[in-house]
Amino acid sequence: MKTYEFTIIASGLDPNRDDFEDRFYEAGCDDATISFQKGMIALEFSRAAKSFAQAIVSAFADVSKAGARVERLEPDHLVNLSDIAMRSGLSRAAISLYCKGARGKDFPAPVARVTSDSPLWDWVAVSRWMVENGKLPQESFVEARITRAANDLVGLRPINRGTTAKEIEQRLKAAMAEAA
Repeated sequence: MKTYEFTIIASGLDPNRDDFEDRFYEAGCDDATISFQKGMIALEFSRAAKSFAQAIVSAFADVSKAGARVERLEPDHLVNLSDIAMRSGLSRAAISLYCKGARGKDFPAPVARVTSDSPLWDWVAVSRWMVENGKLPQESFVEARITRAANDLVGLRPINRGTTAKEIEQRLKAAMAEAA
């Protein structure tokens, strides 16, 4: 088994309740650090599982068992140059050269621009390019696709209390198949 690190952003529970942390612990989130930020519950997991997808499925189910609603999975798929550098282990200067086409070719184009100076890229497309060009292992691309599929799933059909791990797993598999 491998340990996977990710963050689930959730809502629906009052952080001022006496049993706030206990609910997550008793539901199986004993491998998560819990905080409350900007009105949302952030659970930073270090979950051991056979695969990244299984780690996410089990964590989604445990968060739901605690009575919270899963809002999204992080890290987000939209990334800036600094995010790309950090996730790939390459320098920001090297990533900038890839983006400009000065080093390598066919680097993915930005998918959004916050301002004219702050483009955002789709991490799935970037990680695919990096795998194809020997900059990242295949697992990075797979995890990027799973993360985006999981967030697409949550956005379309909320995962609420009472949703079973099996239902989450089936939804995630279907979302991943559509993303392929």
